[in-house]
Amino acid sequence: MYEEVLEILPSSRVRFNEPMCQHTSFKIGGPCDVMILPESADDIKKVLAWAQDKKIPVFILGLGSNILVRDKGIRGIVIKLGNCLNQIEVDNDEIYAEAGVRLSLLAKKAAASSLSGLEFAEGIPGSLGGAIFMNAGAYGGEIKDVIKEVYAVDEKGDFKTFYTADLKWGYRYSIFQENGHIILGARLKLKKGNRDEIIACMQELGKRRREKQPLDFPSAGSIFKRPEGYYVGPMLEKLGLKGYRIGGAEVSFKHAGFIVNTGGATCEDVLQLIDYIKAQVKAAYNLDLEVEVKIVGEK
Repeated sequence: MYEEVLEILPSSRVRFNEPMCQHTSFKIGGPCDVMILPESADDIKKVLAWAQDKKIPVFILGLGSNILVRDKGIRGIVIKLGNCLNQIEVDNDEIYAEAGVRLSLLAKKAAASSLSGLEFAEGIPGSLGGAIFMNAGAYGGEIKDVIKEVYAVDEKGDFKTFYTADLKWGYRYSIFQENGHIILGARLKLKKGNRDEIIACMQELGKRRREKQPLDFPSAGSIFKRPEGYYVGPMLEKLGLKGYRIGGAEVSFKHAGFIVNTGGATCEDVLQLIDYIKAQVKAAYNLDLEVEVKIVGEK
């Protein structure tokens, strides 16, 4: 059945049984049935219409920096946005950017245009689409603070425009986590600023990120959401969990809020480690940690 997708797309844009570990920052995950590498929004629209007709599930992948794919992989179609949706256009104090644009690149483009508001995104290893999906943030800033409009397509392939007030923003949350729409791009509203000051701020935040985060090992960033009134890293450090490992998955020595893949880690290793950490925190603090990373794939 999946081979029928070759009737609407050339074979150069289709991969079968593609290992997801090659497409995520965690370097973990079994194969997806089909991976689509679209070259335009029209390609995406065609695939969505075809998949809906065939009742095949679709998963959208940006840069794969905030997901954990299960060891059995993903059933259905994965659409990877890396080959398209990467345009950026600056218009006075606004920027139109497509969903596949790397967030850190977008921040640098804003800085070069003397536009302030994206400094927090320096070094965040995800795409704009992924950042909107989860309302990414760091160092006191969130993507919701600069979004004016978001352009998306629904499961039928119809185009939609969302204004920021429509997006039900929350901590690491947006409406796209419930409506199933695919983000194509967004218009950002920024502020004119001093270029040198913006760049200096970004350099300082980048330095702090490099000093504190375990960038030498594959990971998916902060593994847990921050509970109100607490910081996960120091909390786990006090519990003596730095360096605790199951299989190839380890609580980072550099920052206990990260789980890193020290080599050959499986999704099951990570899930068992997550459960162990949650149990330790529950016993010590009576807190239920919530996972920030999106866990996807066949159980």
